[in-house]
Order: sequence, then structure tokens, then C-alpha cells
Amino acid sequence: METKKYNILVTRPEHQADTLCHLIEKQGWNAIRFPTLQIVGIDNKNIRQQLGALKQYQWLIFISVNAVNFALKANDGKIGCFNNCTIAAVGKATKKALLSYGLRVDLVPENHFNTEGLLATTEMNNVQGKSCLIVRGKGGRETLANCLRERGAKVEYMEVYARIKPCHSDFTVKELLEQGKLHAITITSSEALLNLLTMLDETLHCMLRAIPLIVISNRIKEQAEKSGFKQIAVTEYPGDAAIIKTVIMSLGTQQK
Repeated sequence: METKKYNILVTRPEHQADTLCHLIEKQGWNAIRFPTLQIVGIDNKNIRQQLGALKQYQWLIFISVNAVNFALKANDGKIGCFNNCTIAAVGKATKKALLSYGLRVDLVPENHFNTEGLLATTEMNNVQGKSCLIVRGKGGRETLANCLRERGAKVEYMEVYARIKPCHSDFTVKELLEQGKLHAITITSSEALLNLLTMLDETLHCMLRAIPLIVISNRIKEQAEKSGFKQIAVTEYPGDAAIIKTVIMSLGTQQK
């Protein structure tokens, strides 16, 4: 029996979409690239000033792969100053990115690879009097910093990139929706979800909300529910392998 040619919408930033698209195509399906976020570096002299003063921090916490890449880019790829700190990564992909630069990773959550998982570790529950520098994108969540401050830590940010909404045609997505040929949507942040809605004409929103949505956290699921999506599946963890597994399960359920 011939495998159905599913069309899966991939909203990851363009430079981060290849692995997920490849996994989708390995299933014999079509990966429809429609990035709803663009990641750009921040040209900020404060970054270099902070890089020159990393010795004052006991913890250097990287929030994402982008945080790793843009921080190292700001320091011309040199890792010396980073080695002066104890380094934490929010998840496996972030840890892998740090290791690829030759940096050690002292702490990563054991199970839940997100902010909440990091906060649950023994080390992050013993930060009284310690200085922490969170490396992140501009305007990220405040949960980690607020919680560490409540536990007695001094917390500062090093913001090394910004997220902006891309400008490109919605013609392909519009055509697939109108033909009933879009079968699943993958979303990796609340901002990406909100951008998806604003990047598509409101006349398409009713059709869009009926498509199975695969998200990487309960927080995004809550946002999706508020936005009116009807079929939402949450992955076990944020990685691409978990996303494709959830897509397969979601589409299998749709067939039954």
C-alpha cells in the first residue's frame, strides 16, 4: 500500500530547520519550511564588556543553542574566558553545542530539559550568595532569573541575540490549507506560534486551528489552547527526534 504523502509545516528558524526537515523527509513526507522566527545577533558593546568580566560569576547559564553560538561569535570563537566559570546548559542540544566548541558542561537537567528542569537540580537549589550570568536572547522568560533571585543568588543577563518576525510569502501555506493538504504543524516556542497567526491572513485562521499542532512544552500548549487550536500534542522533550516521534503518533491517531 502506498504511503500517504503528508505535508508537515516546520516553523523553526531557517538555520535550525534542517535536522527536523530531514527526519520528516525520511518518513517519505514533505517538510514545508515556513520559519516564523528569525534569529539575529545583537551588535552590543555590553556583550564584550561582560565577556571580559566573566571571572566574577560562579555560574554561567546558557539558555539555548543560539545563546551558545552567538556568545561565542561575539568573542570571535575564543573559549578561554568561558572556562573560568561553572557552566550550566538548559538541555541536551545546548550541552552538545557547548561541547562542540571545546567547553565543558558542569550541569544539565537529568530529565526535563527546560528551565523548570534546571531549577529542580540540587545545584540550582544551592545558589545563596552566588553570582549567576544567564546567556539568552533579548526579552526571554524571567522564570529562571526570578527563581534564582528568590533563592538568594545575584543574577544578571547577557543578551546575545534577538528574535524577529520574518517577512516572506504565505502563498504555499495558504494553498495547502485551502486544498486541505496541510497535515501537521510543528511549533517550538510561544512566540513562533503567535507569529504564525500574524503572518497568515485571518481568513485562514479557522482552517489553521483545525490542523494537528505539535508543541514542545505544556506552556506552549496553553498558549495554543488560548489561540483556539483544537488538536495539540506535546513532545516528551524539546529535541527534533521527540518532535518527529510525536508527529508520527499524531498522524497515526488521525488515521484511526
